[in-house]
Amino acid sequence: MRPPAAAARLTSPRLLAPLWLVLVAAGAALLVLGLVPVGPDELSRVGAVVVSTAYAWALAARVGGRPVLFGSLALVAGVLAVVLDLTWLRTGASVATCVVAAVLGVVATVPAVRFRLAARECLVAVVVAGVGALAALGYAPTLTLTRFEYLTLALAMVATVAVVQRLGAGLHGLGRRGLLAVVAGTLLLAVTLLYAELLRRYGTPTVVDNLLDGVVWVRDTLGAFPRPIATVVGVPALAWGCHMRARRRQGWWVCAFGAAATASTATALVNPGVTLLESGLSVLYGLVVGLVLGYLLIRVDLAVTGTRGRRSRAAEQGLAVRPEPRRTEPLL
Repeated sequence: MRPPAAAARLTSPRLLAPLWLVLVAAGAALLVLGLVPVGPDELSRVGAVVVSTAYAWALAARVGGRPVLFGSLALVAGVLAVVLDLTWLRTGASVATCVVAAVLGVVATVPAVRFRLAARECLVAVVVAGVGALAALGYAPTLTLTRFEYLTLALAMVATVAVVQRLGAGLHGLGRRGLLAVVAGTLLLAVTLLYAELLRRYGTPTVVDNLLDGVVWVRDTLGAFPRPIATVVGVPALAWGCHMRARRRQGWWVCAFGAAATASTATALVNPGVTLLESGLSVLYGLVVGLVLGYLLIRVDLAVTGTRGRRSRAAEQGLAVRPEPRRTEPLL
């Protein structure tokens, strides 16, 4: 009988990471073939099951849960959705995949001492959520777009906050600056969503037409318009949060708002009225503009702490050594 220590090494997330990457790459390849399309229609659904199962496994492993249990549940749910081909099952599997991808995109990041490393972490989160978007589309959901996006965002935010509450030392460990960041992020997220909804339902024709004219001009000129919630809230918060995590544990609370970016990315492909190219460009433009805003937030944060000048920033970066587990290891 194999000793427990050896069995634990065989199931180590770090050892399983290469296999996980191969499975995700294979699933993504099947999803792309299904979109082209090349081969039978079932390719995209098989790819969706593979990716959603691998993501559920990875998320459970990353947050210190039971990857075998949750990976198996995701596999069973995905297979049932594909085999039974019921609309509500496929749509539910698609929503669950988006939520898991959004949360995994946030918790897969690591602390960033410099801004360029924070930009890299934002890119990692967006890529993880983007593959999840392919898997969500592979389930061929039947949906009301606005309801689908709001439900995914709400579930992703709740799940991310539940995880971050443990990683960020709870609400009592926020501190004054952390509390200010969380309150400001919550208000900004609420105002962005409320304004968009009020404009959609009750906006005057003149105001709506003027805004739509601007959106149309950007789409005609650049090929796409950035997704507002990811650009204004999600990406800046994730960049600043990863930068803050290298210095203070409370940076996890700022990272929680990064779910606004990953959830938006995970649902980017389900809109049948937008081409895949335009969806991809909108995510890319949102990432670029959001990183600019994130850079400004980081510079303001450093200025508030009294870190001004190149030498002061270099010295501050040398002291930013707060440890966290590697990307392939459990956080808890």
